[in-house]
Amino acid sequence: MNEDTRYAVGQPGKPWASAERGAWLAMQSIQRQYADEVLAKLSAVDACLTVEQYGALSYDPDRYPLFAAKSSNWQCDKPVALITGGVHGYETSGVQGALRFLVLHAPEFSQQFNLIIAPCISPWAYETINRWNPYAIDPNRSFEKNSPSQEAAALMAYVNSITDTITLHIDLHETTDTDNSEFRPALAARDNVEHAIWDIPDGFYLVGDSENPRDAFQAEIIAAVEAVTHIAPSDEDGRIIGERITQPGVINYAVKDLSLCTGFSDADFCTTTEVYPDSPLVDDENCIQAQVAAVIAALRYVYKQL
Repeated sequence: MNEDTRYAVGQPGKPWASAERGAWLAMQSIQRQYADEVLAKLSAVDACLTVEQYGALSYDPDRYPLFAAKSSNWQCDKPVALITGGVHGYETSGVQGALRFLVLHAPEFSQQFNLIIAPCISPWAYETINRWNPYAIDPNRSFEKNSPSQEAAALMAYVNSITDTITLHIDLHETTDTDNSEFRPALAARDNVEHAIWDIPDGFYLVGDSENPRDAFQAEIIAAVEAVTHIAPSDEDGRIIGERITQPGVINYAVKDLSLCTGFSDADFCTTTEVYPDSPLVDDENCIQAQVAAVIAALRYVYKQL
């Protein structure tokens, strides 16, 4: 890494220690309000769902309580669907898409599923528009035993206290231009590891589980979202963000090995959405609609298989 491309925190050849993490934290600032943009919307939830506090972040427990909604009339003979958003707080449509589904569409699907919806897993990161938490830890690489991330640990404890079996898990994300301009350079500096800068795909795509890809399930979601927004093309090597596509708009990761959110749930059907909000072809509303379309398509597909 040369002087011109060096990240603002740290020194080449040295991974971050506590001083560098503190310097990074000092660079962050509040840019939007979790209370106004997330918590206020939970008051509109239908009576078929119960909103529960499942924890609070120690950084500021009063400012960052953690909430989820679950079916009020929980029935053991119904399949369980887990919908998560805001694991990465800067990925706005994941949070707002989960909230939109929760308020407008959850009553319909609560007749078919036991629902668990956690719309904003990382509220500090939502307010500061960050991928990491204040300790420069990525919650979406932390869904594991003895997790270093409060955000991941709290969600896992809550979900595991409700049910042992989850049929469907859909996790709502975005891929943004800042992945290359900020977050991957920060990661390279933090760990003193080179990270390739790949082309940011222009459009929606999915990340399935390489150990349980569920190709037809992924294809159904892509087809539904395509009616709302455009699907990301692969690059000239047939890849999206460095991974070879398995079908148009779909790549797979080893979600358990990487400690990703969709890995902890052991769901028979799982996927991660990726919306591209920086495309000139979309706006904020279109991105939210794409997330909602993906959730609805996933639920409808799984229900037909049962």
